[in-house]
Amino acid sequence: MNTDVEHQGPGRFVETAVGGEAVRAFVPPPLPPTHPIDLQSMMEPLGLAERALGRLDGIITLLPHQELFLHLYVRKEAVLSSQIEGTQSALSDLLRFETEAQAGEPIDDIREVSNYVDAMMYGLERLEALPLSLRLIRDMHARLLQSGRGETKDPGQFRRSQNWIGGTRPGNALFVPPPITEMDACLGDLERFVHEETSRLPALIKAGLIHVQFETTHPVLNGNGRIGRLIVTLFLCTEGVLREPLLYLSLFLKANRAEYYRLLQEVREQGAWEAWLEFFLAGVAETANQAFEAGTRIVELFKSDRDFITQESVRAGSELRIHDHFQQTPYLTANQLVERTDLSAPTVNAALADLERLGIVDEVTGRRRGRVFGYSPYLAILSEGTEPLANALSA
Repeated sequence: MNTDVEHQGPGRFVETAVGGEAVRAFVPPPLPPTHPIDLQSMMEPLGLAERALGRLDGIITLLPHQELFLHLYVRKEAVLSSQIEGTQSALSDLLRFETEAQAGEPIDDIREVSNYVDAMMYGLERLEALPLSLRLIRDMHARLLQSGRGETKDPGQFRRSQNWIGGTRPGNALFVPPPITEMDACLGDLERFVHEETSRLPALIKAGLIHVQFETTHPVLNGNGRIGRLIVTLFLCTEGVLREPLLYLSLFLKANRAEYYRLLQEVREQGAWEAWLEFFLAGVAETANQAFEAGTRIVELFKSDRDFITQESVRAGSELRIHDHFQQTPYLTANQLVERTDLSAPTVNAALADLERLGIVDEVTGRRRGRVFGYSPYLAILSEGTEPLANALSA
């Protein structure tokens, strides 16, 4: 049985028994915070974040294959978000796995990243018919843990046992989320806040609050961090702040994860919402600017490579057709290109050899048969920041 033991900062601790030992679990109050957020102090970082998102919206319209850039950027986020949880797959691993091009990789890691892609795309598609809700979160969680190491952690279900963050058991944990007797009320309050309109808070501010509340409630046994990061993008899409789901914070959080965990804990202990929101908005601005810069460089790369092919190749027509397909899928086999372009196998092979000579594509397997070619300069831009972490922290 749970007993309130003390109030501290913005929330309260309750005493609950886990495995025969008494622990103090934290229960956050409903949003918005009782102490009003100093929005005046947020105006500058909020303005910078909103302008960065506007610029990102603009560059996307210049990309020749907008939907395919989104397709690849979603995969970059899946890799980064999964790395924070401990996987060691790089973006190239996932893309080559999806091309059925590579064997012998740490298959559990790649499967987990692939599951994240599936959960993310499912959530984005379902938003057209279903509001951002606890039901949608459970459905995404089911897909996230549908196979691999998480499939024994109650996919698609909110937890029915106590979990904790840090430490070897709840008694020595860094943080213990609400007990299950309190968790359902916390989740109901969070869902109501997602849809309320009376607070009139800017959408980016609300997104920052929602993320912390979900992380603090920690409602699933595995995957809280990945779902919690995804909720930010889904919420901003439903609010019309993002026209395309291109804002993903995992690269920023990966680079600043110690500060991220510290600020989450300070919100819980001290109600330090402004410090967290300044960090969150800085992350939005930095992430949007990085995506804008990557989009700009990709537009320039595609144009310069096409000009280079036109000037330097005697097979410019067929090579430009092949280059167009590499813009859409940066790893391809010769057989796939034959199917997609309707060019003959000798023509495709000759064009690939020329594109390799020009430094536009590379053969990545070292094999004589079943060779795979990668659009290396494009992959280099997409892959920035996706090197696996040396030691990840669970979120």
